[in-house]
Amino acid sequence: MFPGVGTIINIATIISGASLGVLVGTRMNTRTRTLLTDVLGLVTLLGAGSALIPLWSDRYIQALPKGWTLLVVLGSLLIGGLIGSALKLETRLDTLGETLRIKFKASSDSPFVEGFVAASLLFAIGPLAILGSISDGMGTGIDQLILKSTLDFFAAMAFATSLGWGVAVSAIPVGIYQGVWTVIGLGLGEILDGYQVDAMTIVGGIMLICISLRLLNIKNVAVGNLLPALAIAPLLALVVHSL
Repeated sequence: MFPGVGTIINIATIISGASLGVLVGTRMNTRTRTLLTDVLGLVTLLGAGSALIPLWSDRYIQALPKGWTLLVVLGSLLIGGLIGSALKLETRLDTLGETLRIKFKASSDSPFVEGFVAASLLFAIGPLAILGSISDGMGTGIDQLILKSTLDFFAAMAFATSLGWGVAVSAIPVGIYQGVWTVIGLGLGEILDGYQVDAMTIVGGIMLICISLRLLNIKNVAVGNLLPALAIAPLLALVVHSL
């Protein structure tokens, strides 16, 4: 196999899962699709809780000075949010989604953009996307990406029943994101320590909470502007670890 095959499989599962979801979703009434969106919000909240577990892990706690475990997360989100706001990432992401909606001839009344943004963030956040892609690039196996692909298939199918084709199009940014990590794995090998991955996962968990609040129509948080926090988290954790 060649480097990147794991991400290609992942892209295929997202598109196929979303396609099945759209076919099923067109046979559902508005009330049922709304209920499914609420369910997805709750399940995403559950996934966020799972992503926050490393916050209390011995590996993460012992790697940082006392009192810094939460400050690293807070600092990453604040710095990342400031960078994202300055770059207007949320607006750019919405614009990209709207452009793709027009290109794929989806109705302006459809939740295309919401599906694109939510699914893109959901599928990209988490250690499997990073570690699996790095492992793929290093040639040490694609087991992690196969597991991720399986999970993404069912998640894409569930999301697409209520959010439509935007979920399938999310395969584009996910492919780019994982492709970058694959190249990093190909050229540099294993570059992140466990505690750095933990920091990134925890920050990703906070972002998943934001997505769930959005899906549940509780609070519309500009999650796109927080994306730089995913890159800031392992760097800030490394700086604090060196203190």
